[in-house]
Amino acid sequence: MLPHSLFILLLPYLSFALEMVSHTKRTTNGLHLPLYKRETPPLRRRAGTATGSIGLGDFQDITYNVLVNVGQIETPLVLDTGSSDLWVVSDACKESACNGLPLYPQASFQSAGLDASLFYGDSTTGTHAFGEVGRDIVGVAGLSIRNQFFAAINDTNTTVLQTGSAGIVGMGFPVNSVVWAQLFKSQFPTDSQPPLKRSNLNTPKFPDLPSLLGGSHNKLLMSRDIPYAPDLRRTRFPDLASLLPSHQTSKRQSTTSPSLDDLLNSFATNGPLVSRLAQSALAAPQFTVTLQRDTVQFGGNVGMLSIGELPQGVANQSLTWVPIRGYTPAQGGINSPTDTYPIAWEVPIDGVFLDGQRLPDSTLSPNVAVTALVDTGNSLIRGPQDVVQALLTSVTGSSSATATYDCSVPHTLAFQIGGAMFPIDPRDFLMLPQGGNAKSCQPNVVATDPPHSGFLYSWSLGDPFLKSNLASFYYGNLTHPSADPPRVGFMSTVPSNANDQLSSAVAAAQANGGSFPVKTEAAPQGNPSMATTISGVPQAAAETTVSSSNSGAGTHSSGGRRNVVGSFWGTMLGCVTAVGMRAVL
Repeated sequence: MLPHSLFILLLPYLSFALEMVSHTKRTTNGLHLPLYKRETPPLRRRAGTATGSIGLGDFQDITYNVLVNVGQIETPLVLDTGSSDLWVVSDACKESACNGLPLYPQASFQSAGLDASLFYGDSTTGTHAFGEVGRDIVGVAGLSIRNQFFAAINDTNTTVLQTGSAGIVGMGFPVNSVVWAQLFKSQFPTDSQPPLKRSNLNTPKFPDLPSLLGGSHNKLLMSRDIPYAPDLRRTRFPDLASLLPSHQTSKRQSTTSPSLDDLLNSFATNGPLVSRLAQSALAAPQFTVTLQRDTVQFGGNVGMLSIGELPQGVANQSLTWVPIRGYTPAQGGINSPTDTYPIAWEVPIDGVFLDGQRLPDSTLSPNVAVTALVDTGNSLIRGPQDVVQALLTSVTGSSSATATYDCSVPHTLAFQIGGAMFPIDPRDFLMLPQGGNAKSCQPNVVATDPPHSGFLYSWSLGDPFLKSNLASFYYGNLTHPSADPPRVGFMSTVPSNANDQLSSAVAAAQANGGSFPVKTEAAPQGNPSMATTISGVPQAAAETTVSSSNSGAGTHSSGGRRNVVGSFWGTMLGCVTAVGMRAVL
């Protein structure tokens, strides 16, 4: 036995030896840290509890908007799941389209010294928005976040301004954001991809895809003249290869070249608004959308955006959940040794059915799996030109884009997703006739570019689909999608008597001189009132009134869609006030 004095002398060394032993011993349920080089980026943990919900405005079922707090103003922005950037028209805009809109004060902008060049649509519907990148406090549905980057726009030809919105709030993934890419390139500039400055803004050169599909007749099919019908999906595929060279992974190669860690970490600081909230603040990394019907026959689902949770009364297991397409490096996706990352809200399609019969698959892209972009910023259903022609022929007897059918005859266009059928209500399948003719209608379906490079989806499920189906968008783990994969859940809300409701609506329109009812709702500051539910999904109360005192009465049209921007903004200007932020994160 050691003498007491010797034991005291050796105690520090014995403690060190015991500590060394405890670090090498394998214990049950213990945490063991291997000493080898890390090759994958760290897993980002979430610990949020925040949720929020708010009603949606509706311009004649063409665009749906939501009130967003940007700096010291509250302004309606188009809700767009087909893009990822937030932009708002600034007081630097001198275009006539900006007149009468609530303009973001450029003086309160914390500029990043960068310019944004945003392009939307396809080869026949392309539009742009140009402006400056900067940051401010931004919030929606009572959830706000500091230092949110966005674009203050001073030059745009998008039709959203004509429908009473002052910009767009993109709800997509970070890698599909032009603003995010600009900020990343400014931090890690390269000779081949410098940050965008005003001197090198340019318009895109679209491929002449309509000519590839058969000339002027098919070009007409792809560009049917529909007033204010926006197509707000991003035109350009993100150039991720230039941001992260293929030979680099987690380990930075130099003091200026970025690593995979750098790219993924930038999501939390420079990513889109709701995706940033999803990474740390929300109870669940998701948002859910239901759209109201303000044409043909008012009602349907309540127009609402729910953030961080499903709408109250809707059970998770009642939705059909499907995965989001991931893009490999060969397809232009992020180069990662462990994960395949999503770029857009793009879901697999099992089949497309018209009145119970499956439509033929497209032959334009035979080697590409059929997927669809779920897009609240698209006012129509867009699909492959050959399939759309088959649909038109079946419904109207002609493949002509101008052919019509009897409005009173119900047709059901349905998409099979995840093994389940998700139909479009026959009231949402028809396109409102012009000139007050409730006897002859056109299908709410047009052709679009086939996948050829870049984005691989062949269908775009726009507002007609989303008026008939609840959609919940789950980001999952943005930095490690394999740990919690992104997905979209759907629930059909088409009532069993939808065909009878169409007959009733057509009869009422014919009794009203041949005109279907049309109205515009201003975006409310709170949640809309509701009447009943379908499988827990709130249904609109009579006339789709909203509880906010600032909602306005809406505008009805007796002769098809018309420009109601003046009366719309006469109501809305009272809502554009300085506001305080709640739940600032």
